[in-house]
Amino acid sequence: MLQRTSEAAAAELRVPVLQGEARVSAEPSVIFGTVLGSCVASCLFDHEAGVGGMNHFLLAEPPTSHRPGQIDVHYGVYLMELLINGMLATGAIKSRIRAHLYGGANLRPGMGAIGTSNADFARAFLEREGIPLLRSDLGGALARRVDFRPASGQVRCRTVADAQAPQERPETRPKRAGGDVELF
Repeated sequence: MLQRTSEAAAAELRVPVLQGEARVSAEPSVIFGTVLGSCVASCLFDHEAGVGGMNHFLLAEPPTSHRPGQIDVHYGVYLMELLINGMLATGAIKSRIRAHLYGGANLRPGMGAIGTSNADFARAFLEREGIPLLRSDLGGALARRVDFRPASGQVRCRTVADAQAPQERPETRPKRAGGDVELF
């Protein structure tokens, strides 16, 4: 294993990628990181341009009851497009983009196969767009921590203890409040 000097470690810039985010960078010192349960992170990169990015989506696609034109950043269909367009704007060429996919676990019994649905969506999206999938760690029942160097395409994925797993909820909208209201 390569040992880092404190100078090299200080030069690294760790950037978290949270649910509903897509980030792009061409800086060699940037490391994107996230923790995934049923969510999926797509790590895309163009090695020749030295640019890459990561997204983190909660659900694959909006339900059919979703209002047309309404954008919800938690859906993979939106975040995949956002990630690719951000990379193209930073100098990537689509035919050179390569992918890694991580997450898609089914952590909690009774929550359905949300992770499986997310993983299936991500693989199908890449295939539809003609983006080769080089590496993936999808499915299972364990959460993952992913660190990705977007400029080089290097990635590290580790499983994490259940206590560190994100508490993902497929329903992200607040429930209606109930009860009495007293005006004064």
